[in-house]
Amino acid sequence: MAIREAALVLADGSVFEGEAIGAESTIATGEVVFNTVLSGYQEVITDPSYAGQIIAFTYPHIGNYGTAPIDDEASRPHCRGVIVRDLARRHSNHRAETSLDAMLAARGVPGIAGIDTRRLTRVLRDTGAMPGAFGTASESELLAAARAERGTDGIDLVATVTTARPYSFGSGRHRVVAYDFGIKTTILRCLAEIATVDVVPASTSAADVLARRPDGVFLSNGPGDPAAVPYAVDAIQQLLGEVPVFGICLGHQLLGRALGGTTFKLPFGHHGGNHPVRHEASGHVEITSQNHNFCLDPESLAGKASVTHLNLNDLTNEGMRVLNAPAFSVQYHPEAGPGPHDSRYLFDQFDRLMQDGSF
Repeated sequence: MAIREAALVLADGSVFEGEAIGAESTIATGEVVFNTVLSGYQEVITDPSYAGQIIAFTYPHIGNYGTAPIDDEASRPHCRGVIVRDLARRHSNHRAETSLDAMLAARGVPGIAGIDTRRLTRVLRDTGAMPGAFGTASESELLAAARAERGTDGIDLVATVTTARPYSFGSGRHRVVAYDFGIKTTILRCLAEIATVDVVPASTSAADVLARRPDGVFLSNGPGDPAAVPYAVDAIQQLLGEVPVFGICLGHQLLGRALGGTTFKLPFGHHGGNHPVRHEASGHVEITSQNHNFCLDPESLAGKASVTHLNLNDLTNEGMRVLNAPAFSVQYHPEAGPGPHDSRYLFDQFDRLMQDGSF
């Protein structure tokens, strides 16, 4: 197959030359972020939390074990594109059904390979996540497109990824209503071990949720700025104290805002599978999977929630317990498809909270 020369241009004017892969695209734009996972690229690409973003993988060799539909985290990818250093020309895995390149092409996701991702990561680390554009267009066209890209601040990206209608998953003993702000399939599998899960659209009212008579409510992960999803905050405020609540990632941020807390954007976010988090009650350190650009300000939660987990890289809030209601949340991903699994005990904690009200 003929090489398709392409380039990546950031909004600050940085230019990276490469080769187009995946779906054909003259210009693809989005907020460029880097992810440090060594494996699990398919789960990352199909995570709805990446809506509006272009994913740059820091690990140099991507695609070596191919792709398998069972590893998808959603029915389709929502990211704007993929950036890699070396795309494996041949994959080897007994589970694989197709190559990463073929999967990207079939799913309509453009990509670019041959990029100096070490240099790119240094730029993003020093200046922060920023808009970018890549494709086969001229550098001047790509620069104009990058500078016209809005990024993710202040945009309701949840509305672009949530389910259009309710559906059920699993057959566990409890009954849980899960808000789909961009929910991952691995989360549903973990919840299904303890509950029958009714997944509802992000705009579902608290009254409609309570009418389902749930034993608990789950607030899922999702993309973008939590301040752009006020309808979810309103619903959560009405649910607190009525039913046990467990939130992950965006769900953690929305729960915090429902308590009156504030959120802010991190310089380049947390994206990877090796972030150390300390469980404050025990002092144990968990290695966690993370994917978020925004964070809760712990000082804004004083008197409303206690911090339960702390990120040891930058000391940001990674978990909380609400003081006057049966509710808790974490910023990271305890389901962690494909891993690590240090934090899956949190689903057991949710099980106990629904069973007898204990944490």
